Amino acid sequence: MREQITVAAGALLSFKQEDVRSRGHAIECRVYAEDPENNFFPSPGKITFLRVPSGPGIRDDSGVVEGAEVSIHYDPMISKLAAWGRTRAEAIDRMRRALDEYAIGGIKTTLPFFREIVRDEEFIAARLDTGFISRFNQRREERSLERPPERPHPAGGSQASSLHQDLAIIAAALSYLRSQSRLSANHLPHDESKWKMAGRVAGLNCAAIERKF
Repeated sequence: MREQITVAAGALLSFKQEDVRSRGHAIECRVYAEDPENNFFPSPGKITFLRVPSGPGIRDDSGVVEGAEVSIHYDPMISKLAAWGRTRAEAIDRMRRALDEYAIGGIKTTLPFFREIVRDEEFIAARLDTGFISRFNQRREERSLERPPERPHPAGGSQASSLHQDLAIIAAALSYLRSQSRLSANHLPHDESKWKMAGRVAGLNCAAIERKF
């Protein structure tokens, strides 16, 4: 940034090309509020949940927060996620982890698209050119055709997702625990702490919220 300002003021660069040394490898993913499954159509709306990745070699330059509104009147870019590693393989591994940790609720984003890209065989082998995305999409289509059709649920319709099943189990456990707590509120044994019981209920509530997103 300092060099840009001094050059704009008419000064020369303070270093030469031969002074520049490369060190390691970096990959950047530009996260947009767009739907990859709908030709990257914009997905404006409110960000209802936001979990930003961090860790060694990870940098996220973002200008949004949970609760922010992605407008149709401006660029829908949410952040620039960068991963650095001593080798390209390490940078890819770090980017995979960061993308898996990144969570944005309320809108569609390009995160699922990037998660597939960093696991693609051509990308890993660095066979990259202007035709990469079209070949990548073709491979995705071929894989989807090879995938066996989903078996219908015995009660009709498609199989309920594991997420919904887990949420149902957690809700049932919470309901049971609360009913037991009400029944035995005045009959707790001396070695049972009401604080402990409250902690268990709070823990189950937190688990339900985390699984929801």
